[in-house]
Amino acid sequence: MDSVTYQPIGIIHSSHTNLQGMPIQPPAAKACTGILELRPDLEEGLLGIEGFSRIILIYSLHKSEGFALTATPFLDTESHGVFATRVPRRPNQIGFSVVRLIERKGRNLAIGDVDILDGTPVLDIKPYVPLFDAYPNERCGWFEGKLGEIESARSDDRFMRPLSETKL
Repeated sequence: MDSVTYQPIGIIHSSHTNLQGMPIQPPAAKACTGILELRPDLEEGLLGIEGFSRIILIYSLHKSEGFALTATPFLDTESHGVFATRVPRRPNQIGFSVVRLIERKGRNLAIGDVDILDGTPVLDIKPYVPLFDAYPNERCGWFEGKLGEIESARSDDRFMRPLSETKL
């Protein structure tokens, strides 16, 4: 297969400066805000973004190194395949979050529910549209019965240790 190369379109500024102790998903980050600073040459691409209350951010998990095909995620004690989890150590370190759009100031977006590390390169922004993006009555695999734990769950060091030291 051919390789794929992306260039960041912006950067995240947030209060999360350490991977350990961060909220692991946006619902656990309700009090966390940040700024998405878009590249100056892309500002026109934000035209109309103010009409959305939420946006989807696709970004590089730039501090993640290596990957394993199985991992024990934060909300479970059992190992699962990487594609059945949202762990940061993946074959392609791509993350996404649905964040609250607070306001636009030029090329900067003030955002809420931020579970993203400060300095994270942003690859794309998409509007969140519930009809397209929300399927609340679908099965959610091993997450069933664990979603109530999300607001108190925080990251630990399991994905910062070298792969050789990580218990999968």
